[in-house]
Amino acid sequence: MHDTPQIFVDDQVRLPSPLAPDAIAAPSIAFTGEDGDFRRLVTRGALLELVTAGFYRFWLATDIRRHLWSHTIIGGDALEYLGTGRELLFGFFFALAILAPVYLLYFLIGIEAEQYKAFASLPLFLFFAAFGQFALYRARRYRLHRTSWRGLRFGMSGSGLAYAARAFGWGLLVLVTLGLALPWAEAALERYKMRHTFYGDLTGDFVGEAGRFLKNAWWIWATALLFPAIAAVAASKGADAAGALSLVGIPILLFLYPTLYAAFKAAQWRWWLEGLRIGEIRVTSNLSTTSLLANYLQFGFVCVLVLVAAGLVAGLVTSLLSAAGFVIPRAGSGALPPLPVLAAWIILYLTTFLALGVLSRIYLTQRIWKLVLASLTAFDLETAENVAARASTANALGEGFADSLDVVGF
Repeated sequence: MHDTPQIFVDDQVRLPSPLAPDAIAAPSIAFTGEDGDFRRLVTRGALLELVTAGFYRFWLATDIRRHLWSHTIIGGDALEYLGTGRELLFGFFFALAILAPVYLLYFLIGIEAEQYKAFASLPLFLFFAAFGQFALYRARRYRLHRTSWRGLRFGMSGSGLAYAARAFGWGLLVLVTLGLALPWAEAALERYKMRHTFYGDLTGDFVGEAGRFLKNAWWIWATALLFPAIAAVAASKGADAAGALSLVGIPILLFLYPTLYAAFKAAQWRWWLEGLRIGEIRVTSNLSTTSLLANYLQFGFVCVLVLVAAGLVAGLVTSLLSAAGFVIPRAGSGALPPLPVLAAWIILYLTTFLALGVLSRIYLTQRIWKLVLASLTAFDLETAENVAARASTANALGEGFADSLDVVGF
């Protein structure tokens, strides 16, 4: 039996003081970025997007990734993003050069088959649905190859075409089962991606079970379908029943569906994160529905404020210009407003659009990134101490495809 250590000062016995706050072990995963820094970054980027007719978005995407990666600390070391805006720009142009002939060929075929015009868009939709999955796979591959930790890059192999075929088939199954096949689809697709992901000589895997996801989220699916079913029954009962349901149901829906979405995303994030493996490295997550819901509601509230403010400003500017003698044409008349009025409306529209873009990057990218990282605890990080490098290459073409199809966020 060991005696409690004692310290003698002025003939008095004192027990050792508790550990100072900085002596407590730091979390294995943390995010150190400041909200103000990110807000300034995306605001400045939005203004530069405006003056460059949108071309700055490639550099803005790169800056956002560098900010998020560099402030993500794993086992005491930060991630590093090594991609460049010029790579994304060239990838985008190269993707357009490949996709433009597809659009042209489809247009010419459509001219020759005008009698089938009602179904002309279906083959193009199916093509881009499958091609979008190919683009997402290649974009993920590019981002992994441009991500470094402790001086060693991640990597990804596998076939984008094979992944696209799997994703397209699973997507059809999810559609015909009204979403019930989603857990199996996500598990199968994630296994394919992770088993072709590596960090040095550590290979990835995904061990999440579809049944567990369904067990945790089935009630969300059932509740989401409940209200449309009730609405259909009410509509069959007549206009009075449908009107009464609308009066009561709309306020409920405004809170119910954001809540269901937050609950679904929290369950999905936890299931996905806890199923990931890189070698023996794994994580657990305690991400809560409440934290996600609060973030989504804040985002919605601020967006409504921006739209209301834009409407008030538009009304005020229109009134002032009308008072100054400019004739404002009636809605639906087909007449163009005077140039100063048109210019004011365009400026207001662009300003509102940019403000909403800034808000979406803050609330739907950075804030969620922070919430997810704060929920994580990593295990067996020591297995990444002595990892051998593995040669790998990837270009930004896949990212360019994804950007040209508008299927990648940042």
